[in-house]
Amino acid sequence: MKQTFRIPGAPAPIGPYSPAVLKNDTLYVSGQIPTNPVTGELTLDTIEASTKQIMDNIGLLLNEAGMNYSNIVKVTIFLTNLDDFVAVNGVYGSYFEINPPARETVQVSRLPMNVPIEISCIAVK
Repeated sequence: MKQTFRIPGAPAPIGPYSPAVLKNDTLYVSGQIPTNPVTGELTLDTIEASTKQIMDNIGLLLNEAGMNYSNIVKVTIFLTNLDDFVAVNGVYGSYFEINPPARETVQVSRLPMNVPIEISCIAVK
C-alpha cells in the first residue's frame, strides 16, 4: 500500500502524478518547481529565490509525511544553466548543514513551465 501527499492549499499538479508518494518508510518526492503554494505563482526573481521556494515546498511535503530535511537521502537537481550551480549550492546547502544527502546536478535544455530549476528527492524514515 502506498500513500500520496500534496502541499495543503497548493494548486493541483500540472500532470498526472503525485507530488510525493510514501511506500513503507520511503518518501519519493516528485520534481518540484518554484511554485508559491499560496498564490500558485512561480517564484522566478532570482535563482536563489527559486531554489528557496522549491526547498521550502519540499519541506512542506516532508512535514506532511512526518519527516524533515534530515530524512532526505538522495537529491537530484535539474538546471537549465549550470552557471547557476554556485548560487543554487549557497541556498541548498543551508538546508543541510550536517550530513548532506547524496546528490547529482545536471543541466537540461528545458523544464516544465520554462523554470530554471527543478529538484526531486528521496527521504527515508
